[in-house]
Amino acid sequence: MKAKDFLTVRDLSQEEILETFRIALDMKADRMKYSEALKGKALALIFEKPSLRTRTTFDIGIQQLGGYSLYLSPAEISLGKRESVYDVAKNLERMVQGIMIRTFGHQIVVDMAEHSSVPIINGLTDYSHPCQAMADYLTMHEVKGNLKGLKLTYVGDGNNVAHSLMFAGARLGVNVSVACPPGFEPNVIAYQQACEDAKATGARIEITHDPVAGVAGADAVYTDVWASMGQEAEAEQRKKIFRPYQVNEELMKHAKKDAIFMHCLPAHRGDEVTDAVIDSAASVVFQEAENRLHAQKAIMYQLMR
Repeated sequence: MKAKDFLTVRDLSQEEILETFRIALDMKADRMKYSEALKGKALALIFEKPSLRTRTTFDIGIQQLGGYSLYLSPAEISLGKRESVYDVAKNLERMVQGIMIRTFGHQIVVDMAEHSSVPIINGLTDYSHPCQAMADYLTMHEVKGNLKGLKLTYVGDGNNVAHSLMFAGARLGVNVSVACPPGFEPNVIAYQQACEDAKATGARIEITHDPVAGVAGADAVYTDVWASMGQEAEAEQRKKIFRPYQVNEELMKHAKKDAIFMHCLPAHRGDEVTDAVIDSAASVVFQEAENRLHAQKAIMYQLMR
């Protein structure tokens, strides 16, 4: 991996993504093989937004590589308010060997990367969720084998997860269809960048407002919550708008017979997905969640050693 930081999936080439998958699967198969890979190295974990999976997987992941983590809560840092991003970067680069940030505005991680001499890993922003996408496509790779030419359909809000799935699909030659209500499409620049990247691999990146058409022939059907963190005030209104985009048994019938169901979690059962789908044999949601650990270990290993 040539990149110094991991802010979006677009930071990596197809070859670098596949190499990351190879390392992640090697780590998954033999945890002890890498148990001293980052011995004595410290990873700062900056959380402006809470998370079960991000906190657990980065904390355990760095320890399994021989390093250790330092959790920094919003009360301790409050980026850009209590202390400037520049000052935080300049302080931490003298104390730790890597920084993971889970925050709201994407510009915060961009600025942190610009000012810090140690690697910055994006644990989530309002624009991008690259570690999740790496775990998602690692899971598809495990279940389906060769990724090129497969179709992944994302149903729901065209949010940070949708952006990262498009970016990774474009790099890997996976056709990505985003089925969303009018007015909830992915960011225009993100869509254009994904389409541009897709030219090199022949992938198709498309947006549709018809969930049935979007899911037709899909190898994987993916969804996310209708109201993300910070959008709680819009939750009831969004439920009305997104109800036709619920992933249920009827919608899954339009995908391929062996299609898998994916979700970044946490899931609001009964809203974006029914119990019958998320608990079905087609669901790989907990395999995805586990693969956050392995994908992120591979990313830390490449950036921090």
